[in-house]
Amino acid sequence: MMRSNGAPRSELGGGAPGPGGPQANLGRREWSVRAVVLSEFGPPENLGPAEVPDPEPGPGQALIDVHVASVTFVETQVRSGRPPNPAMLPRLPAILGNGVAGVVASVGADTDPALVGRRFVTTTGGSGGYAERAAIDAANLIDVPGELSLPAAVALLADGRTALALVQASGLRSGETALVEAAAGGVGSLLVQLARAAGARVVAAAGGPGKVRLARDLGAHIAVDYSDPAWADQVRVQAGPVDVVFDGVGGPVGGTALGLVREGGRFCAFGMASGSFTEFPDERTAGRGIAVVRGAPVGPAQMRELSVAALARAAAGTLRPVIGQTFALDRAADAHAAIAARATVGKTLLVVRTPG
Repeated sequence: MMRSNGAPRSELGGGAPGPGGPQANLGRREWSVRAVVLSEFGPPENLGPAEVPDPEPGPGQALIDVHVASVTFVETQVRSGRPPNPAMLPRLPAILGNGVAGVVASVGADTDPALVGRRFVTTTGGSGGYAERAAIDAANLIDVPGELSLPAAVALLADGRTALALVQASGLRSGETALVEAAAGGVGSLLVQLARAAGARVVAAAGGPGKVRLARDLGAHIAVDYSDPAWADQVRVQAGPVDVVFDGVGGPVGGTALGLVREGGRFCAFGMASGSFTEFPDERTAGRGIAVVRGAPVGPAQMRELSVAALARAAAGTLRPVIGQTFALDRAADAHAAIAARATVGKTLLVVRTPG
């Protein structure tokens, strides 16, 4: 296991992996950037503060002074060594984090120098976000509207595009009834608002009284606590058959929600907060004419368009990201533990540096 004062491999500084093991790059660069490094797959405490090489932007890249980084449920799965796709496992030691917002500090060759000093939100390409600085492909930078804070922007980057894509893929229409699971989560809280704006009657399902109240505050017409064994009966009584389900939980909750869908309805499965995806027996889907939408696959260009659209809605005041909790960078392990314990609402962020 690498200690916090150990020498991580060269990829921790943003460059290509170098030969020679963890000590190969000692003496090559000044170690001046704070980061959180995953030393070994396992519990949250395997995430530890470290100093890593200050990354340098290569051709076509921009160096971002990271102000805020997103923490996602998938990242907790990667940290534990059990992601949905084994290909997501990084080489160790590694810096997790795929969504950041900050200010461009410098640019590499063949990159517009006018980017320097401007605020952007962006993906890192899959890793490197839990750090003070990150070298990013300039083509991935998205301007943050002046009306929007950097925390709000990074909270919307992935969750906003996911929620918009799901609503589009579901074909949700005005007058329909939509059930949103995990309605107080990052994506779920946005789906509640988007479904309401589309003219749907929104049924929110969340775990615990506080999360149920938040879902109502966000615009849900009906809100139930799915930790109550009778939650499905409550939905049947208060809402009747459901036209569309947005399933971010999977497991038993998703299976119960599937039974609430009317014949010919739609079931949008996009998450597994329970630890497993919803199963779809033929007699419960094809036999009832239920269309199953598995996620909302979109290409890079459409992903960017959706992120920009989410930011624009928030800047206009029609979409509000729920930032439930923030942690200092060196408390990334606490952020992971809170998510794993289902003790979070909305989006969880790491505050890397205080805006000055």
